[in-house]
Amino acid sequence: MKSYSDLEQSKKLAEILPLESADMVLLHEEPYETSDSKFDGLHQALCVPFSKYDKSWRQKYKNISYFPCWSLAALLEQLPYEVCDDDGHSSYLEINKEDDLYQLVYTDPYCDFESIETDRYEYFVDACYEMILKLHEINIL
Repeated sequence: MKSYSDLEQSKKLAEILPLESADMVLLHEEPYETSDSKFDGLHQALCVPFSKYDKSWRQKYKNISYFPCWSLAALLEQLPYEVCDDDGHSSYLEINKEDDLYQLVYTDPYCDFESIETDRYEYFVDACYEMILKLHEINIL
């Protein structure tokens, strides 16, 4: 189960979200394969909570780069329950799970607002990541 943003996602999220909203640190050493990598080994990447990334960790992993990353819980905290358009119409966040695939959708119960929806993903983290990008694109986040 993927429970936090991967390296590519973390780099993009760091451009969008406040860094203090990240609750994890992704330790990474070169070379890092990004195509379909699921962080199979500690030699590639290790994600630890910020609270554990103290002086002893920095000494132990002094030749390793580190990046802020976001857990599923931290990503969900960044998504508002309600979004409004310029006309004041509201849409509300829905979480869909069908056939073990996750999707996020902002829908308006009165159909005054066009839905904002993600693709369906095997991992909930990926759906949250896509929704954050979409909200950022349209200046809602």
